[in-house]
Amino acid sequence: MSMFSTGILVLTSPLHTLPLRIAPVLSSAAQRVERTLYVHLHPGLNLGSGSQPRPVFIPPAVDLSNLITRLYSNAADVCGHLDVCVLLTNVRTQSVACSGATTPNGPFPTPQALSNSPEVVLTDFAPQDPGQTHQVTQCLQSYTGHCYACRPGLPSVLLHSELMKLQEEDVPEAQQEKAEPLQTYNDVVVGGTFDRLHGAHKTLLSISCLLANRRFLIGLCDHAMLKKKVLKELIEPYSVRVQRLQEFLQDVKPSLQVEVVPLDDPFGVSVVDPLLECIVVSEETRKGGEAVNKKRTENGLPALVLHEIQLLKDAHHTEIEEEKISSSSLRARLLGTLLTPPKDNSHLPPLPYVIGLTGGSGSGKSAIAKQLEAFGAVWIDCDKLGHEVYQPDAAAYHRVLEEFGSDILSEDKTINRRALGRKVFGNQVRLKALTDIVWPEIALLVQKRINQARDEDKQVCVVDAAVLLEAKWQNLVHEVWVTIIPEEEAVLRITERDGVTTEDALRRLQSQWSNSKQVEHANVVLSTLWEPEVTRKQVLKAWNLLQKRIQQKHEGH
Repeated sequence: MSMFSTGILVLTSPLHTLPLRIAPVLSSAAQRVERTLYVHLHPGLNLGSGSQPRPVFIPPAVDLSNLITRLYSNAADVCGHLDVCVLLTNVRTQSVACSGATTPNGPFPTPQALSNSPEVVLTDFAPQDPGQTHQVTQCLQSYTGHCYACRPGLPSVLLHSELMKLQEEDVPEAQQEKAEPLQTYNDVVVGGTFDRLHGAHKTLLSISCLLANRRFLIGLCDHAMLKKKVLKELIEPYSVRVQRLQEFLQDVKPSLQVEVVPLDDPFGVSVVDPLLECIVVSEETRKGGEAVNKKRTENGLPALVLHEIQLLKDAHHTEIEEEKISSSSLRARLLGTLLTPPKDNSHLPPLPYVIGLTGGSGSGKSAIAKQLEAFGAVWIDCDKLGHEVYQPDAAAYHRVLEEFGSDILSEDKTINRRALGRKVFGNQVRLKALTDIVWPEIALLVQKRINQARDEDKQVCVVDAAVLLEAKWQNLVHEVWVTIIPEEEAVLRITERDGVTTEDALRRLQSQWSNSKQVEHANVVLSTLWEPEVTRKQVLKAWNLLQKRIQQKHEGH
């Protein structure tokens, strides 16, 4: 059975039968397509009549809205690896279709170009007899080529033989009644983060496209609106989210005027734009929509129609994830995985494979390092090595005394790190003078421990270093792993652990690199925000994936 990267699925079943058929249809399509599946809706399309069918406008209906929700929900359950996209170019009210915005040739005056070029067309249409198959295939190819830019002779797959036969009499009569039309609007608005576009986002965006005749305005959360998000450091950059929204909507409904604007407060332009008519919300964000209308009233503008959609349930959520399909769950699933491939480290011996583990104060580096040690890694604790370089027999000892004076010595002639700390705290010049002395000495000790591990045939070393990135020790390691927790959680942990004030804890955190800055340099990100068992599963996932990478690197040599 041939596999294709991108396919178009033409659904021809009547609207009232599709909800029952959609899961097996998607499951069957996923046996042929492995990356992107576009879905084209034409209920009642007859590919076996002998004459060439033409694409027509389909009026937006409540049933169609429900079907889109069902389709994205089923896609998340049965083919979550596929990027599914429902195309709505041919869905439009007749009044809009006849307004001159389109040509007399229907919704596709010229074939629509898609972001990903289709390699196969699939359909749920069932030929009346086997002898019709060739005719149906030819008809399907011609129809699809009229709608979308495809290469000639696009392979066709009829899925009917793989699907359960669902008879119309199995569908309740109430569902076979005339479709209830969907109220549409010229200008529609939504707001959200839209991080890593998933099925729930696509449902919200697609139903908004159904409702919008002219303009679709999206307020995209930025800056202040991201501060409280779970694992906000893993949210895609604003520019990336804009690009993905525009690509998706260009595919879904290219006739719409799409505007994406930054959202730095809960309201944005929704409370000042007089042309807006409708805001699309979920049961979770309905109160936000009501707050928008209150502000609009205060500003002398008419209230927006609130169109509420269902939240999609996530059948695969874990104990730390939300029951609904959400970006925060997707970000949590990234923890422990390889986010970016390691930079060239050909100057390092392949073994032991060295992980540089870093993160801010209170982020749980030591807990993670202990778990990696339990899995078999050699734990190199740079905090302990830092104590070693201050010993009287160490090379850095006399240089520190020369630079900072003998008043930093304790009675036993060891360096009092607290007294030394007072001399450099808040003074960047003095702090750099100290780090210029001690960081190279710690790096030499790290290298010594790595060499020792190599002599002992150890496979993996973990260099646990709070200043790994600041000290530019990346050249000592194959990969950088960063552990992150929210600042407020870090403050609680530091004050509890070290007995310092909240202000002191905050000053300590603000003197270090921010989570976001560290994540920019990370190959793998971890978080100890949840229960220890959750962290253990994260670290185990990271360890198992690491073993695969080491094996692949070994086989590559």
